[in-house]
Amino acid sequence: MKNNRRKFFKTIGLATATSIIGGLYPRQVSASKKVKWKMVTSWPKNFPGLGAGAETLANYINQLSGGSLTVKVFGAGELVPPLGVFDYVSSGGAQMGHSGAYYWKGKTEAAQFFSSVPFGMTAQEMNSWLYYGGGLKLWEEVYKYFDLIPRPAGNTGVQMGGWFNKEINSTDDLNGLKMRIPGLGGEVLARAGGTPFTLAGSEIFTSLQTGVIDATEWVGPYNDRAFGLHKAAQYYYYPGWHEPGPTLECIINRQAYNKLSKQLQKIIDIACKAANIDMLSDYMAKNYQALEYFEKEKVSMRQFPREVLVKLNKISDEVLLDLSYENKISKKVYDSYTNFLKRVRPWTLISEDGYLSSLK
Repeated sequence: MKNNRRKFFKTIGLATATSIIGGLYPRQVSASKKVKWKMVTSWPKNFPGLGAGAETLANYINQLSGGSLTVKVFGAGELVPPLGVFDYVSSGGAQMGHSGAYYWKGKTEAAQFFSSVPFGMTAQEMNSWLYYGGGLKLWEEVYKYFDLIPRPAGNTGVQMGGWFNKEINSTDDLNGLKMRIPGLGGEVLARAGGTPFTLAGSEIFTSLQTGVIDATEWVGPYNDRAFGLHKAAQYYYYPGWHEPGPTLECIINRQAYNKLSKQLQKIIDIACKAANIDMLSDYMAKNYQALEYFEKEKVSMRQFPREVLVKLNKISDEVLLDLSYENKISKKVYDSYTNFLKRVRPWTLISEDGYLSSLK
């Protein structure tokens, strides 16, 4: 009897301990339950910054999940064209995508606010709005109609104004300008008298070199050097008024996400945050190195005339206001974005700008 009682209580104790430990440390998913996902991107495979950012995100997920969830990255054109990412992930062709929200204005105009707004928020301000100002909740609301879940997954920081084969000395020089510039920046250029083009990265160099376009924005010194754009245009302008803080996105098929355990869902969310910070740091470190290279190559670097920036800024305000009238969700996002910017910008000017100005 005593031996049987000892065995009974020993069994009960072991079961209780196992239950407690299991609650504190969720079991690894067994080999038979391992999940394999595909990620399609709008960037060339392993392209510096953008393509590498997608790979970094996938690696974070693979490592944090201990192999329970593995993500394989496909570059632009491997499974779908660069601008086919949204539809492919929405339909379930791939479980994840890495791209920029402003490419999807044809799907929903409100998406553009979650990438970059001309003369809008910087990277730091964008992260603040998305994570702590209600921006991400609105982004989820916009994308839910497409069965997608968005997450910030990278930022290049303030971009360059672009490469030009003609000088921009006044607002008159914008008339008839054929420029690769997507999203809201393209709409601003159109109203200023130019002709915007939306081209995938792989098409830019040839289009600029052959005269299909007169100018192009891409990203900044780091990526522009990788594409060799200094060999196709004479003038390099700044600042990047059209993309002061462009957020890159990870989009996730909602049904695929909902099939995951809560633990794996959290791993994806954390990995996206980590990739978001990593990319911004990478661009800051690599842009100055590429800039030094351009200086040695005697690249003609120009600042946009004040007159041009003032005009483009005025047009941008008009474009955003018109966009807010498109539908209720656009108005809702516009109000949130502009109100947050109005409140956060004074601090940016006092802190960041105030400090930098004091060094002059």
